[in-house]
Amino acid sequence: MLAVERRKLILEQLHEEKHVVVSELSRRFSVSEETIRRDLERFEKEELVTKSYGGAVLKESVGTEVPFKIRKKRNVLGKRVIGEIIADSIADGDHILLDPSTTALFVVKMLRSAGKKNITIITNSVEVLMECAEYNDWEVISTGGNMQAEKFALTGPRAIAGIKEFHADKAIISCRGIDMKKGLTDTNIMFSQVKQTMLDNAAERILAVNSSKFDQVCFSRICDLSGVDTVVTDKIPTEAWMTYLSDKGVKCIYGEQDQSYSICQ
Repeated sequence: MLAVERRKLILEQLHEEKHVVVSELSRRFSVSEETIRRDLERFEKEELVTKSYGGAVLKESVGTEVPFKIRKKRNVLGKRVIGEIIADSIADGDHILLDPSTTALFVVKMLRSAGKKNITIITNSVEVLMECAEYNDWEVISTGGNMQAEKFALTGPRAIAGIKEFHADKAIISCRGIDMKKGLTDTNIMFSQVKQTMLDNAAERILAVNSSKFDQVCFSRICDLSGVDTVVTDKIPTEAWMTYLSDKGVKCIYGEQDQSYSICQ
C-alpha cells in the first residue's frame, strides 16, 4: 500500500473514531510503529491531530475538512428530509446548479424518486455527475475545473467560468457554517468562490443545511444571509433564528419528526 493511501485511511479512521492507537495501526497496515508515528507527526504539523501517549486524538473544529466519504454517511435521515423538501419545490424542466455537498446527492436521489422530468443539472460535483450518469432523460453539465480528489469536486477559475455560462432557475448550495453575524461560511476558499458564483447565476437561491450548522463559523466566507432566498433544514431552528430569517426576508422550510415539513416566511 502506498503511504498516501495509508494516511488517507488513517484520517478516515480518525474522523470516525476520534482517536487512533499506534500499535493497532501498525498491525492493521503491516508497517512499523515508527512509520505510523511519522504519519501522526505529519498530521500534527497540519494541525489535524493532537498526539497522545501511544496514539493521537482528532483535533476537531468547524474549520476541519472531513473527507467526503465520511460526510456522506453522516446524518443520512436529515439529508433525506432536506432532499425531499427541495425536490418538491423543483418543477419539470427546471435548470439547477448543484454544489459538491453530500446533501446535493440526496437532492438528486429525491428528484429521481419524485419522477421529475427534463431536469438540467449543472454541477462541479464528481459524485453528482456519477449519480446522474444513468438518467438518460436529464441533461447533466459539468462545470469543468481543477479536481479536488479528496472532496470529489471541481474548483478554480475554470469551474467559475463554466458556471457563468449559465443562468439557472435554482442554485442549491450547502455550507459548513451559518451565523447571524458572519453569514454563510465554508472551510475552503475555492469552495466558497464556486458557491458564491452559483448564487449569482440563479433566479432562486436555496441554502440546504442541516441543523448542526447553525451558529457555526468557518474559515472562508460565502455571503451574507441576505444572499439566499430560502433556507431548507432538517429541524425547526431556534426562535431567535426564525425571527432573524424572517427579518431578513428569508423563507425557512424545515423538516419535522413525522417527515412532513413546514414553511415559515
